[in-house]
Amino acid sequence: MKKLWSGRFKEKTSGKVEAFTESVSFDSRLWKHDIKGSIAHARMLAKQRIITRQEAASIIAGLEKIAKKIGNGSFSFSPELEDVHMNIESALTSDIGAAGKKLHTARSRNDQVATDIRLYLKDEITSITGLLLQLQKTFLKIAEQYHDAIMPGYTHLQRAQPILLSHHLLAYVEMFRRDRERLHDCLKRTDTCPLGACALAGTSLPTDRKYTAELLGFGSVTNNSIDSVSDRDFALEFLSCAAIIMMHLSRLAEELILWSTEEFRFIEISDRYTTGSSIMPQKKNPDVAELMRGKTGRVYGNLMALLTIMKGLPLAYNRDMQEDKLPVFDSAETIQACLSVLDDMMKEIRFNSERMKETAGEGYSTATDIAEYLVRKGVPFREAHEITGRIVLYCISKKKQLTGLSIKELKAFSARISEDINTVLAPDKSVRAKRSLGSTNPAGVKRLISSYRKRLK
Repeated sequence: MKKLWSGRFKEKTSGKVEAFTESVSFDSRLWKHDIKGSIAHARMLAKQRIITRQEAASIIAGLEKIAKKIGNGSFSFSPELEDVHMNIESALTSDIGAAGKKLHTARSRNDQVATDIRLYLKDEITSITGLLLQLQKTFLKIAEQYHDAIMPGYTHLQRAQPILLSHHLLAYVEMFRRDRERLHDCLKRTDTCPLGACALAGTSLPTDRKYTAELLGFGSVTNNSIDSVSDRDFALEFLSCAAIIMMHLSRLAEELILWSTEEFRFIEISDRYTTGSSIMPQKKNPDVAELMRGKTGRVYGNLMALLTIMKGLPLAYNRDMQEDKLPVFDSAETIQACLSVLDDMMKEIRFNSERMKETAGEGYSTATDIAEYLVRKGVPFREAHEITGRIVLYCISKKKQLTGLSIKELKAFSARISEDINTVLAPDKSVRAKRSLGSTNPAGVKRLISSYRKRLK
């Protein structure tokens, strides 16, 4: 098969080289974006009278025909033609003749692929942002359902202080909000059209790049033809956003895995989102959460891969940049798969609020409340901390909980302690006593849920 660039070559390309250099096996998924870009480019060439309107019409009709074939599976991509761009252009020329050979006027595969991947990422960012929004809504619904449920809060994976389950869930709503904001910000730099920059220097033909960008729905055009074809910052930024999203999902997955164990018994994951063991009949494994945690490593690796690909490249385009697509494709697809299955799984999780409440009062979790009680009685915080520490040590030695101590026992540690200390020892009282903005106070959490409901509409 004759290469579209074969004019200066005497010998055929080695079969091993064709197999080694082809990218159509993975970049063929850009076909919609490639055809969309080519149609816009043809319209611009006709508008600028670089080709005739009849030629543009023939090109557009031919591209639409190819799109229909690819869509119904009757189009055959050839590795010998290297990539999605050459496959489509070759088919077009074969179908419509000489007019097809004019399509590549005033563009290069360098600016063409940069345009395709930007169009692809614009679509993927929009889809991922929508999935994150849906997940926020699901978490809000669960938070409303369990708004009064009390659980132990943890630091260092040790029981720390009583909190509301709804407050804990809203922490993830905040994370997903930041994820959406980062993607929205990334979209600003992705939404710039490089088409028409050509190989690196631009063109002597009277093109109208702004018109092409407008047809493709880009917000602006790139300013420097060299940077247009050699820039992959937008892809790196997306992969960075993707890595942070997966980090959030992995932290959540870890908690779901822990909470579903017999040791915690905080939740039960639906049978529909768990699997069994081939040898142990009693097992119910949280494989979906575990895979989500595992796939985070892949997405991290994709970011490192593209950073490493780009780190030593001189300007402008280098063939190394062909390797940018697989990390981007894999991360975009992995995140969407994770977000979709997570949303479904969360809707069917049963929270064991009784078990959570039972454990919330263990482990001396209201010790800080005693220290703050003493502060309100005029004791300096460091002294209050020391006194409370001695109370906890006494409880450990006597195998008692804080709520099991008598007033007489408590007063032995400080004369400032009186009967009203009972208002701070129980987990539910501890939660209600919180006053600071953003705390686990039930009224404050309800207000935040209501506020989010309005914002997410």
